[in-house]
Amino acid sequence: MKKAEWFAVVLLAVVPLVLPVRAQDLPEVKLISFAGSTNWAVWAAQERGEFAKNGIQITLTYTPNSVFLMTGLIEGRFDIGFAAIDNMVAYQEGQGEVKVEAEIGLVAFLGLHNGFNSLMAAPQVKDVADLKGRKVAVDAATTGYAFVLYDILRRNGLQSGDYVVERFGGSTRRWEALREGRHDGTLLSIPWDIIAERNGYKRVATSHVVGRYQGSVGTVRRKWAAANEARVVGFIRAYVAGLEWISDPANRDAALALLHKNIKGMTPEIAETSAKILLDPAVGLQRKGELDIAGVRTVLALRSQYGEPKKTLTDPMKYYDPSYYRKAVTR
Repeated sequence: MKKAEWFAVVLLAVVPLVLPVRAQDLPEVKLISFAGSTNWAVWAAQERGEFAKNGIQITLTYTPNSVFLMTGLIEGRFDIGFAAIDNMVAYQEGQGEVKVEAEIGLVAFLGLHNGFNSLMAAPQVKDVADLKGRKVAVDAATTGYAFVLYDILRRNGLQSGDYVVERFGGSTRRWEALREGRHDGTLLSIPWDIIAERNGYKRVATSHVVGRYQGSVGTVRRKWAAANEARVVGFIRAYVAGLEWISDPANRDAALALLHKNIKGMTPEIAETSAKILLDPAVGLQRKGELDIAGVRTVLALRSQYGEPKKTLTDPMKYYDPSYYRKAVTR
């Protein structure tokens, strides 16, 4: 054996062979979310391999309603939930839609958006006040955006008892029920509000009338996050990378294609209209995933007004742990 050949054999024997890590071999993070545009940055991060770059793989499950999402998260069937921060506060404070026996221990770690909901009504409804005596639809009657709906109705002269509240699940199901004539009005998020409007339904109010409002957030069990800090930090970094990618005008066509691919009923025109709102820093997806503390105060004020049993809630930091976000965005 020549000296050069001998040296190569010895080198291979002492230097470990480094193979690329397959995505399916990475630690799993089970994410549950409502179907819809809230997941735009997640889809982008998946397509571009951002989760794998940050050492994790995700399994994304779409929920039919907030009860399934929140109980699944609390009971440990999922690791991270994308839902209205009001849902988390409600269950944390014993005001949830259903009782759960497991320890709650939830906290928000990532801001997603301010809700961007519109009150969409059947064609025969003239305005908000005309919903008196009619059916209005919610996901859950005591959590999420239900209190935003009640406050919009109150601002237009309607009190509890002036309308009938029925539970139909997430925006997709509420839009389908509105189209089928099973109720007369509901809050719909993007793009369902746009789709409804294109089909002749009326936008009679928007959620912005309640002021700054923190809508959906990334929520996690405190104990799981503490034991899996690298996964939480990696998730934030991947999500923010996806958010930055869809926000870059150079990626516009590919980003719009993700909306069209992943949302039922989406058309190129509706995707374009949706994107303009979603990417508007004033009303759309929250830049860099930062939580709106003033918006959380609005959530707490509405919950203090409408929640049962009655509680006065004032401290946003009781429900938010910014430590994971700080580690993720400052390297």
